[in-house]
Amino acid sequence: MKNIVLCCAAGMSTSMLVQRMQDAAQKKGVEVSIKAVPVAEFKDNLAAADIILLGPQVKYEQAKLQALADPFARKSR
Repeated sequence: MKNIVLCCAAGMSTSMLVQRMQDAAQKKGVEVSIKAVPVAEFKDNLAAADIILLGPQVKYEQAKLQALADPFARKSR
């Protein structure tokens, strides 16, 4: 199973996207756990994340969030 963290401004605006991603994964038979989180909870969700996506409304935070995520980076298989 892949754990996907979708980071947005408040963690609510991406709920429709999360649902569509879950539906698409299910149709393809891919096991995923997708969680939408606000920027304030980003760091708390890094350790378990396999994939991290940023919503367009938090693009201005990309450099800061990248610096927080770098220590958790894993090589892809």
